[in-house]
Amino acid sequence: MTVASPPRILLIVGGGIAAYKALELIRLIRKAGLNVRVVLTKAAQEFVTPLSAGSLSGDKVYTDLFDLTDEAEMGHITLSRQAELVVVAPATAALMAKLATGLSDDLASTLLLATDKPVLMAPAMNVRMWHHAATQRNLETLRADGVAFVGPDEGDMACGEFGLGRMAEPEAIFAAIQEALKPKAQPLKGRHVLITAGPTFEPLDPVRGVTNRSSGKQGYAIAEAAVRAGAQVTLVSGPVNIPTPAGVERVDVETAQEMYDAVHSALPADVFIAVAAVGDWRAKEIARDKQKKGEDGELTITLVKNPDILASVGKHESLRPQLVVGFAAETRNVEVYGRTKLRTKGADVIMANDVSKDVFERDTTNMILIDESGPTNAKLLTKREAAEDLIRYIGTRIK
Repeated sequence: MTVASPPRILLIVGGGIAAYKALELIRLIRKAGLNVRVVLTKAAQEFVTPLSAGSLSGDKVYTDLFDLTDEAEMGHITLSRQAELVVVAPATAALMAKLATGLSDDLASTLLLATDKPVLMAPAMNVRMWHHAATQRNLETLRADGVAFVGPDEGDMACGEFGLGRMAEPEAIFAAIQEALKPKAQPLKGRHVLITAGPTFEPLDPVRGVTNRSSGKQGYAIAEAAVRAGAQVTLVSGPVNIPTPAGVERVDVETAQEMYDAVHSALPADVFIAVAAVGDWRAKEIARDKQKKGEDGELTITLVKNPDILASVGKHESLRPQLVVGFAAETRNVEVYGRTKLRTKGADVIMANDVSKDVFERDTTNMILIDESGPTNAKLLTKREAAEDLIRYIGTRIK
């Protein structure tokens, strides 16, 4: 009888003062009976020596992409794939940027690009670096590519500033490692989940149009969570600037009518989740040329109703999905309007939230789930957490 060997972790230690915490992380991994190989970047070696990391890991420490002995004995491709999980702690802004853009100019970045295993990053950097638009773009790209994150935490920093950017504590990172190594339940395996996301854009003339402030973040987060739950996901998206999540079939549209047509073309589906902020009206006539200001500076536009996508699917006679989920973005009477929408749209579930406080631009949401049993209590969650909650709920409803 063959005894399975303990899981192996490939730990990449980036440069930064938080690198010293990697030694405690190695100790926790080894104490749990797991194997760990350590890669130190050049900058990391300013804070952690190969000797100390090797002593704690009980294995060779790797530092150089062009080490002929290492390449002859194993090779960086093999090294990147012999682990069950790749952990980057600390994950510097530079390491995040390299992986997000596909740059591989040292051993650490080459391993990250070559691996076919899950990647868990523990970011650590100055608060301003963390909030910089470039870092946030890279974060969104990496999440869309399936990279998991733990932290960063908020607190005092070595540079004297305060805010988000501290690396998560070794115990928290180790807990995330344990979670990542657990076999993942896939309650939606083999199911087709159809999702709409983002705003719609209704042209008035070749230049101008009517739209709304939806960022698409919630719909894209739900698409990611559905893929992780094993679903085949079709994402019908209005115009947004978000990378397509790995494993998702994306259909780009602009107008509500285009979204309506794309949704119905994608049916049948087991689950329909209408997250998009669809424009209720469109111009009755679209001007062929750019409209000029009149002498009085006024312009009269006649609007007509757009098709109701949620109701058209919720009340479909032959292709209605097993579960239909709608979203209600309201500025007042959130629960009341959510209940009304549940009744009138033919939906099974309504996710209602208050958008009176710029929720479209934020990464958090205050969502109430309303179904036939009544509403849940509102709770402040990140949009990724809300997505995970919704997919778990759907997993309990789908048969």
